[in-house]
Amino acid sequence: MSQSAAPRAPVLVAGAGPVGLVAAAALADAGIPVTIVEAERDLPDGLRASTFHPPTLDMLDRFGLSSILVDQGLICPQWQFRDRKLGPVATFDLGRLSGETNHPYRLQCEQWRLTRLLRDRLANNPDVRFIYDARAVDATQTADGVTLTIERAGGTREQLSGSWLIGADGARSAVRKAAGIGFEGQTIPELYLTCSTTFQYQEAMPDLTNIAYISDPDEWFVLLRTVSLWRLLLPTDPNEPEEVMLSDARIQERMQQVLPKAGDYEIRHRTAYRVHERVAERYTNGRLLLAGDAAHVNNPLGGMGMNGGIHDAFNLAEKLTAVWQGADPALLGRYERQRQKVARDVVQQQALRNRATLNQRDPEVRRASLEDLRATAEDPAKHKEYLMRTSMIASLRALDAVA
Repeated sequence: MSQSAAPRAPVLVAGAGPVGLVAAAALADAGIPVTIVEAERDLPDGLRASTFHPPTLDMLDRFGLSSILVDQGLICPQWQFRDRKLGPVATFDLGRLSGETNHPYRLQCEQWRLTRLLRDRLANNPDVRFIYDARAVDATQTADGVTLTIERAGGTREQLSGSWLIGADGARSAVRKAAGIGFEGQTIPELYLTCSTTFQYQEAMPDLTNIAYISDPDEWFVLLRTVSLWRLLLPTDPNEPEEVMLSDARIQERMQQVLPKAGDYEIRHRTAYRVHERVAERYTNGRLLLAGDAAHVNNPLGGMGMNGGIHDAFNLAEKLTAVWQGADPALLGRYERQRQKVARDVVQQQALRNRATLNQRDPEVRRASLEDLRATAEDPAKHKEYLMRTSMIASLRALDAVA
C-alpha cells in the first residue's frame, strides 16, 4: 500500500506589510502553505504610503479588495503640478486612461487598510500561519530548503524551516543581508517631514486637486488628501535637531509659511525620515527572494514605492507558484530581471524627475521644465502617454519583452 507524500515545508514570508501579505495571499490561493513573520505585535497602522495607482487596483481586483478600498478611500481622478506663487501649471486627468484600466484614477487610502483586508482574507486558511512579535534576524539555505532565525521579545531566538523565504522585511532587510546581496545607491540630502492635518486646503487654494506637487525655487512641498486628512510633505534641513524639527512651534511655523491662516493648525501626525535611492544587486539568491523595500527604495514623489512593491509581489508569487508546481527554478531569474529593470528605469527615474522639477532653482531651467509639463498636459497624445508612464501601466506592459 502506498503512503502519501510528506507535506512540504511552507514558504516563509518575512514582513506583513502590503508586499508580504499580497505575496502570501497569492501563494495561498494556489494552495501553497505560508508562514508570515511580523516584527510588530500587530499589523502596523502608521500613516505611511497612501496612493494606489490604477494597475495596482487592477491587480487587487483578483482578491476582490479594490472595491472595498475604494469605499474606504478617496478617488482622485486628477493630480497636478503647481507653481507656489502662480497656481496650477499642469493638471493631469486620469480619466484619459479609460479603456486601459478598470480604475482610471489614483486612490488615496492608507496602506494599513489593505494589510488588514488581506489578513482577514487569510485568517480562515488552515495552511496560513501568522507569527507576530518575531523579528527576522538571519537566514540560511540548503539545496532543499531554508531556515529563518527569528528573535522574540526579550531576545530569545527560534528557527523556522521553510521551502523558500521571501524577504519583504523593509529597507534594512535581514533576509537581504543574510543573502549577501549589495544595496548600493544614494541618500537624498534633505530629510522629508510629513504632517497630517484636518485643515481643508482645497477650500483655501483655488483649483487644488487632491494630489498636488508644488514647485518653488526656495521650498517645494507636496499635498496629498485622504478621506479625513491632508498630508503635507516638506523638505527639511538634516542639520536641524529633531527635537526642534518635530516641535509644535516649528511645525506650526512651517505650515503657516506654506499657507498663512488665523490660529494654529490641528496636527494629527508628524514624522521625519531620510530618503534613499537604492536597488539591490540581486533579487534572488537560491531560495532567498526579495520584494518591495527589501529590494528597492526610492524617493516617494510619485507614489511608486508601495505600488512597485505590490507589483513585485504578484510577479514573484506567479513565478514561485509555477516553480512549486514543477517549473524550472531558473524562472525566478526572470522575476529578478523584470522587476529590477522597472525599479531602475521607471520608479527611480520618475521619482528623480519629480524631485528635480520641484526643486529646480535656476529660473530659466525651472521655467522651461514647467512649460514642458504644461505643453504635455495640453497635448492629448502626450497627456495620455505621460499618464501611462507615471501610472506604471507602460512599464508593466513592457515586461513581456524582458526575457
